[in-house]
Amino acid sequence: MKLTVEKDVQWMTNFAQLITAHKQELNDLDDAIGDGDHGSNMVRGMDAVMAALEPSPVTLTEALKKTAMALISKVGGAAGPLYGTAFLEMAKKSAVTNDAGELLAAAAAGVMKRGGAHPGDKTMVDVWQVVVPQIQDDTFTEEAIQTAVEHTRDLVAHKGRASYLGERAKGHLDPGAVSTGYLLTALLDVGVE
Repeated sequence: MKLTVEKDVQWMTNFAQLITAHKQELNDLDDAIGDGDHGSNMVRGMDAVMAALEPSPVTLTEALKKTAMALISKVGGAAGPLYGTAFLEMAKKSAVTNDAGELLAAAAAGVMKRGGAHPGDKTMVDVWQVVVPQIQDDTFTEEAIQTAVEHTRDLVAHKGRASYLGERAKGHLDPGAVSTGYLLTALLDVGVE
């Protein structure tokens, strides 16, 4: 799977639309185990991303870097640094490859390092770690994404604000995992080849 600058812009456009459409859902999920503003923060960030990508960047590296900077500067809480790091790591990797699997593997590694989270901690890492290998071998599907997101429902949070709830976080989806699911669904919809 190859990512071009045109496909990256389409990916971000798709992601912005999904985030906007699911803003209240993300806020509601975050209200249950966080501070209730993940959807609003992500909409603000994606509005900034879309503004940064107009006019369309010349290179994939430029597009990914602009996305990272917009997310870091506009998305509050932990999501801004985590999403920003994902796109910064992809920007760095794009200097040597445009393979979507390699780019997303770099993003996932960056997110894990930045947030200190591991699989099973009830974070976006739980989605990245399942879906990235499937992207790398061209087997990822909407069902795989949804299964990875749903898996966070029964986990006990070990990172972020939800970790203060202990067992009470069980039964709730992680909002960052849900928004990561939308990010990966938006990529799937581009049909990167």
